[in-house]
This record gives sequence, structure tokens and C-alpha cells, in this order.
Amino acid sequence: MGRLVQNHSTHIEGLIKWLKKIAAIDEIKTVTPSSLSKANGRVENLGLKITVKTNEGYKLLARKGRLVQEVFLVTNLHENEIIEIIERTNPKSYRKKKGS
Repeated sequence: MGRLVQNHSTHIEGLIKWLKKIAAIDEIKTVTPSSLSKANGRVENLGLKITVKTNEGYKLLARKGRLVQEVFLVTNLHENEIIEIIERTNPKSYRKKKGS
């Protein structure tokens, strides 16, 4: 089980709850949300995606509305395993998709 490092006082709404689920996975060592910034485009729902592989793991981007927040993940897992974890822990994944 990893740990969630909270260095900043501001976070995208709903992000910390999602990151706690990710940090609870054994192969994840550390989850660190970074600074918050604004983007030009809009995204309706909170989303996480992998952007860069780092020396210790991966850099992810969390987006909701016009807000963007970097999240650093320290792990030895591969990219496809991280994508699966993101999809499995997504707070919106409990809803049925249209057509299923």
C-alpha cells in the first residue's frame, strides 16, 4: 500500500478521493498531486491520463472543467497496468455505459 502526499492546499474536486483509491494498491509506492493550473479547453468529468514516464514511475494529468493538476506516481508497474488501475478506480466507472 502506497502513501498519498498532500503538499498543496488546493486540489481538483474529487481528485483526492480517487488518488486515495489508487494509493491503496500494493504496487503503488507514492502518489503526489502537484500544482494546480488552468487550461484553455473544458473537460466535463474528472479524468486522469498518463503523460510522461519518469525515472521513478509516471506523470499523470488530472483534468476537470478548466483546471489541470499534475500527479506524480512512484511505481514499478508498466503503463498498461497503470491505465487499468485508473479505469478500475475511476469514481464514474460504477455507472453502466450506454448500450450495455
